Amino acid sequence: MHVFENILNQNRPIRLLTTLFNNKTIPHALLFTGVKGVGKKRCSIAFAMLCNCTDLRFLSGIDDEPRINPCGHCSSCKKIKSGNHPDIIIIEPSGTYIRIDQIRNLCRLLALKPHEAHLRVVIISDAQALTTEAGNALLKELEEPPSGTLFILTAPQKSDLLPTVLSRSQVIGFNPFSLNDLVSILKSGHGANHNDALIMAAMAGGSLSTATTMWKSKNRIDFIRQRKWLINFVNTCIMSEPSPDMLFASALRLAKNKEFFLDSLKVIKSWLRDLVIYKYSPEKIFNKDMTDEIKEISENIAEEPLLCGIKAVDNAQKKILANSALRLTAEIMIIKLARV
Repeated sequence: MHVFENILNQNRPIRLLTTLFNNKTIPHALLFTGVKGVGKKRCSIAFAMLCNCTDLRFLSGIDDEPRINPCGHCSSCKKIKSGNHPDIIIIEPSGTYIRIDQIRNLCRLLALKPHEAHLRVVIISDAQALTTEAGNALLKELEEPPSGTLFILTAPQKSDLLPTVLSRSQVIGFNPFSLNDLVSILKSGHGANHNDALIMAAMAGGSLSTATTMWKSKNRIDFIRQRKWLINFVNTCIMSEPSPDMLFASALRLAKNKEFFLDSLKVIKSWLRDLVIYKYSPEKIFNKDMTDEIKEISENIAEEPLLCGIKAVDNAQKKILANSALRLTAEIMIIKLARV
């Protein structure tokens, strides 16, 4: 089993990790950044396997350059792969947050010596969900890391973490998937037709897991209808003068639940981005199935208000992740979009 080769589109992060391993320069803490669904957690587990494998393999990598890989078959690799290794600890949000009790329990574990691992690995998935108290408790471990322990944190972006935690971590960025790559994967691996693959890829925001989840969902048609509604709504906001009733009704629809709101913001941001990008590099737009409409709108609206719209969407995303009130967040964003 070629463990790293099963992680798509992440040649640079994998090369950096294997270089750290080969040079014996693994830091005490790594931070993997990138959008959801690009392989950050899978790569964390693969690196834990590499650091503890008893039968390392050298396989052809980029440009036929030999790349070291965990074997995937030794006792250590099997335990890590199945989630049963006592020294590979995975911390994930409990509900919305990673709470102080979870980090306190981790600290108690780290006070003990590893059971069998050459390098104990603590994977903190979605580290942006750490509460302030949990982040400060983790910081104490990062400041005086236990011997033979590696922390791997994952988050969408560096700015999501406390500066003090960030300063003690080596950052490795993970690439979003290109539109063409997502379309190709959906067509060849999942049997999607070209038009549906284009739509799903455009809605996925560079995330492979999002694209495949939407394609496999029984609500696939609903996703496509939702995208159409969102794009029509944004166009109304930026190209005409929508009524207050229409704006607040739209805010209510967006704010029905957190996951739906966040997914909708990806679509809105993708559309506004395309309207900007078309002015300079039309071939780089995401929503290629709507090229004619993007061309017409982009040529009739200035860049600055579109950038203000993107900023409003970014602010809404941050507020939602900080657990702000959904309806109020939606109303503020929509009012800003309507002023574009």
